[in-house]
Amino acid sequence: MIGQLPGCLRPSRRPRSVWWEGATLDLNPSVVTYTDGMAADALERFSLRLEDLGYESLWVPELFGREPFATASFVLARTTRLKVATGIANVYARDALITAQARHTLAELSGGRFFLGLGVSHPPMAEAHGEEWIAPVRKMRSYLETIENTKVPSPAAPEPAPIWIAAHGPGLLALAAARTEGANTYLMPLAHTTRAREILGPGKRLNVVVPSCLCEDAAIARRVGRKALGMYLPLPAYRQQWTQWGFGEADFEDGGSDHLIDSLVAWGSAAEIRVRLRALRAAGASHIALSPLNPEGGKPDWKLLEALAP
Repeated sequence: MIGQLPGCLRPSRRPRSVWWEGATLDLNPSVVTYTDGMAADALERFSLRLEDLGYESLWVPELFGREPFATASFVLARTTRLKVATGIANVYARDALITAQARHTLAELSGGRFFLGLGVSHPPMAEAHGEEWIAPVRKMRSYLETIENTKVPSPAAPEPAPIWIAAHGPGLLALAAARTEGANTYLMPLAHTTRAREILGPGKRLNVVVPSCLCEDAAIARRVGRKALGMYLPLPAYRQQWTQWGFGEADFEDGGSDHLIDSLVAWGSAAEIRVRLRALRAAGASHIALSPLNPEGGKPDWKLLEALAP
């Protein structure tokens, strides 16, 4: 009987949203996840398994654990097809000249399998690196100009590694359109994807990172979602964006309202999650990067990654 099934196998009690219906675009997702807790051999096995499953790329985030370019180099050296991106590298953590060197080196040595993702992060992260916080558009524009003007005297890469920047507001999105190959967005509702595509225009790549939880029990999935959003919920930049998209102070209380969590986290059966991802593609996303959330705790959730593999 349904009532006797484990929580994550019970039918979803979530009301269906109209915007989920009818999207049929194909998916070829990437994976973004913190791998700092994996030993070197575990990270190698993780990367090879993603490669075997057909995922386009693995994105390496940056906090205060492993250095992302070194981690990217490790993964690229142990795979043959999987692409690797910094997702994202904090522009306050290293100067633009060093980043330009890393960009060219990894593109060259990997045979063009490296993507450079950059972000301005948040004031506490700048302060942690002993840097003064600068207005995001001004900081990123200056950083990109230095990268563009840096000539690295080494063997040429097949192609320069594409640059994407984390961009949610119109200023950074416009900068992404003007100076890079595209933008990354994270924890934004569907309507934001539509607006981001309008600002970027048709020729730029829009990568949408989607926290995803293979769980059909609303209470469990939302609890997992709240845990994942915990470090972002207090950040003013995210609250400002969410407010612009119709969320209010009540949505930010107690770890986030059901409405907020359901808008930012794709959860349910594999079919339900896939339809939601296709809706984002239909709204203008060029590419989806899955941030896998494990309802049973721990990482990674191979049930989800196998179910949503290309």
